[in-house]
Amino acid sequence: METVAGEKKDHKVMIYTLSTCGWCKKTRALLKDLGVEFNYVDLDQAHGEEAKQAREDLKKYNPRASAPTVVIDDGKEVIIGFDEEKIRRIFANG
Repeated sequence: METVAGEKKDHKVMIYTLSTCGWCKKTRALLKDLGVEFNYVDLDQAHGEEAKQAREDLKKYNPRASAPTVVIDDGKEVIIGFDEEKIRRIFANG
């Protein structure tokens, strides 16, 4: 798991991504541009117990386990796929 620092720390944000996914890269870049602090894991780069745990955690929020999946505040909000409008709405003020 990697952490990207940001000024906006009002929400706990976790992103499940693939290193080769263009939509995943766009999602991370958007959050970074908005100044949101977040954690992410590239599912295809994780190994062993970290990979197993990441996939189990992801399936709690997205049974299809597709990427990107953005989990906000331990599942209070889940965004599956790249949804710029929704991301901007959630993080515009926080």
